[in-house]
This record gives sequence, structure tokens and C-alpha cells, in this order.
Amino acid sequence: MRKILKNLDKPLLIVTLLLIVIGLINIFSAGNITAFMKYGASPYRYFIKQTVFIVASLVVAIIILPFHSKSYYFFSTIGIWVVGGALMFVRLFGDISNNARSWLNFERFSIQPSEFAKIIAIIWLAGYYESHKDKLDKYLAALYPIAICVCLAILIFIQPDLGTTIIFSILVASIFFLSPVSKEIKGKMFFLLACILMIGAIAITSGVSLLNERQQKRMQFQDPCSAENFYGDGNQLCNGYIAMNHGGITGVGLGKSTQKYLYLPEAHTDFIFPIMVEENGVIAAILLLILYYALIGRIIKIAKDCYNSRGYLICMGVAIYILLHVSVNLGGVMGLIPMTGVPLPFMSYGGSFAMCLILALTFVQRINYENIAFREKKQENSKKSNRLLKKNK
Repeated sequence: MRKILKNLDKPLLIVTLLLIVIGLINIFSAGNITAFMKYGASPYRYFIKQTVFIVASLVVAIIILPFHSKSYYFFSTIGIWVVGGALMFVRLFGDISNNARSWLNFERFSIQPSEFAKIIAIIWLAGYYESHKDKLDKYLAALYPIAICVCLAILIFIQPDLGTTIIFSILVASIFFLSPVSKEIKGKMFFLLACILMIGAIAITSGVSLLNERQQKRMQFQDPCSAENFYGDGNQLCNGYIAMNHGGITGVGLGKSTQKYLYLPEAHTDFIFPIMVEENGVIAAILLLILYYALIGRIIKIAKDCYNSRGYLICMGVAIYILLHVSVNLGGVMGLIPMTGVPLPFMSYGGSFAMCLILALTFVQRINYENIAFREKKQENSKKSNRLLKKNK
């Protein structure tokens, strides 16, 4: 264990810890008013709950770090069926929050199974394609995991949770096209996917939609500050604009946001970025984006160093997972795309998401250790071979 900790990727670890600390500070600052004024709870409510989840996640990370990535496929196979069962249970008996039945509520905490579906799918798909690499020119072997993931995507979509469905689907598709599946099958799947997207676009332009009324309203995100939209569906987005405009370059000061006084109802979750900009300014926002860039870039570097497809797919899956959340959240709060309720990595309040992020980065650190061990073993074998050649001469 000491050797594993010694060989952790230090830049990735430092950036991760920085993001965790910055996130906790901003969750406290953005959520203390909501906790006190809306729920009559302690101002520290969201900060304490998020800290508990992060500490618990770090404990779990230390426990799983010694396990070789070969074992991930076995556990993730169990996990994919458990998540499928949990999603069906949530659909039937889960609690409704924000018009979606996505949560399993316990006495002191809640769990969102769809969040775990994303990270388990990454691990399972990577393990599956590595274990079946000799059969990936056969349609059944190549597309079996995709069929399972499509079923999970449908279960998430009918909650309804459009944002998670989109991210989950793009994530699964990305891993499939990065996998060692034959080019012929990939080409036909790409054509099929393009046809589905085209049919969907035609259906939407024709007025046919699978989205519910609330989701359709979210698609109408242009001009949220108009007289027509401000007192309706554009209120939250417009208040986000007001917050960012108020912050300017340097911000009004940590804890001094005015929009978090219930003007922005999801200040500590989906819309935490506008509060961060209001309090800390555009400079802080740019620094945050640099940290995200460093985090994702480091994961991709570890992926490129991998000696097998399993490690490569896990690392690339985690990089895409984080990139999608950053892009969709920031695109939504800036009005570039419809709001989908997707949290911002490390910044938004949410125990399930925080746990998934930390576990995902733990898997990447484990793969980094295995890469180092593989290179060291290769060098050692090379030295032994050279010594034997010298003796023979």
C-alpha cells in the first residue's frame, strides 16, 4: 500500500484536492442562505453533508486502491445489474424531486442511482471489451453491452432525467468507438446513430417530441430576461446572468453574493457557477477552467501511457465523463444550451456525484500505478536480458 501511495500521480492528486477544497468553500458560501432561510436548518447543513460524503468516499478509495484493475470487470458486472435493479426500483418507489423520480431517500441521506450508472458503465464496458477482445469482430459480442446500456438509458430517461440520459448515452457511445471493436461494426453503428439523430431532428421540427412539458419548456431558453420569460421559465437563467454581471472581473467578495438570497433557487447545485463568478469574479472562473483543463489533460496523459485497452478505456471514459459534466453545466448556465440539471464537478452540492467523481479518479490513480509497475518490470526484464547476453558473449 505504501508503494501505491508513493506512486500516485502527484499532479492529478494535487488538482483533485484543490478542486475538492474550492468546491467545499463555494458550497458553504452558496448554500448557507438556502439552508437557513428556506429550510430553517443550520447554515453549515450542505457543507457538513458534502464533507461527510467526501470523507466517506476517500475511505472507500483507500480500500479499493490496492485491488488490481483486472478485478474491476467482475465487480462492475455485479454493479451494472444492481444499478439496473435500483433504477427500476426508483421508477416504482423513488421519491420525486424537481418533477423527477430519481432518488432513493434514507433517513439522513439520499442516493441517485443514475449517477452511479455512469461510472459503473465506464468500468464495465472497459472490462468487457478487454475480456472479449478476441470476439469483437462478431456483432453479438460487440453489441451485447451496448444493448444493456440502452436499457439503462431508457430507465433513466423515463424518470424523467434528460441531462443524465444525454451524458450517459454520449459516454457509452464514446467508449464503444474508442474500444477495439472491429471497424466494420463501428462504421455500421455510426451510420445507425446518425440515422437515429436525423429522425429525431425531423420529429422535433415536425412538432413531435418524446419530451414532457417541463423538458420542452427548457428547450425554449433564448432571451430568458424578457418580460415574457423572466417571471416564468427564464427566471433562474436570468438571475444567473445578473449574478455573473454583478461579479465583474474581481467579484464582490466571498460570501457577499446577493443572488443567493433565494433569487437563484438552485444556488448551491446546478447554478453554483454564477454565484462563484459573482463572489470571486471572472478571474476565479478562468482559474477554475484551468484546473479542469489540467485535471482532464492529466487523465488523458495517463490513458496514453496504458499498456492495455482496459486501462485506456477507463481513463478516457473518466476524462469524457468529467468533460461532459463541465460542458453541459456551463453551457446551460450561460444560456448556450438548454438547462438539464447537470451538476458542475466538485463544485455543485451532491453526495452521489461527489462519491462517483472520487471513485472515478481512484480508478485512474490505480491504473497509473499499474502503468508504472509495468514499465519497471519491463525495464528489469530488459536489464536481465542484457546481462544474459553479456554472459553468453
